[in-house]
Amino acid sequence: MSYLSSIHIETNRTHPFPYDIPAIKYAKNIDVSNPITFLVGENGSGKSTLLETLACRLQLPHMDGADYNKPSFNAAKRLLPFLELTWTIERPTGFFFRAEDFGDYLNSVNRTDAQIQNNFSDLEGHVPDHIINQMKENANYQLRYMRKNYGQELNAFSHGEAYLHIMNQMIKSPGIYLLDEPEAALSPSKQLSFIYFLHNHLQNHLSQFIIATHSPMLMAYPGATIYEITNEGMQATPLENTDHYSVTKSFLNDPNAFLRHFNSE
Repeated sequence: MSYLSSIHIETNRTHPFPYDIPAIKYAKNIDVSNPITFLVGENGSGKSTLLETLACRLQLPHMDGADYNKPSFNAAKRLLPFLELTWTIERPTGFFFRAEDFGDYLNSVNRTDAQIQNNFSDLEGHVPDHIINQMKENANYQLRYMRKNYGQELNAFSHGEAYLHIMNQMIKSPGIYLLDEPEAALSPSKQLSFIYFLHNHLQNHLSQFIIATHSPMLMAYPGATIYEITNEGMQATPLENTDHYSVTKSFLNDPNAFLRHFNSE
């Protein structure tokens, strides 16, 4: 059983952005009742915009809090009046993860830390070091937020390890989890680890995942629903029939067939 059973965007507008992208035009009574639903399609098909609109409606916490006033959510906010949700059990709690937020968040924390260091530099030599350090700690709310939510500073991890650490820290209880390209920093073996993480979580919790991805490995999760978004529509599609799978499989089966013209240069 899922919490959210369907997503529908009811609007006759077809332009400008974001009304003209396939994921918005074709989001009509999309069944998301499966515990895991994948949204797949080419860059620009609107997967992220659809997830952002849903996250904005649910006000799910994300990397740097639950503030949806950033410019990157402007398109989502324009779509909110047209978004219709059907619930099985209404539970708007969970987490929203966007791969692009990770670097932005760390950069923001580092900029804040550098600014605080500069602000307190005049006190050095006049105030005991432990007092200055305590003042810096109290001033750096972003660092406190990071430690509270993720257990430690994310700079201590590699990019891919930090992704998995975030998942482990933020996906611990029943809820709705929206993940936008979680594979972005994960090696193939780490993608397998993430698949096992999803499985273990669903074995122990009543949760729902809606995931935008380009990874055929993630899409292979047994029993998941896959919606392929194209310029012609948004259809539930078996893994083997998706473009991502067929292109990847064909390439790995015979790379030279795709790259043979390189040899003539």
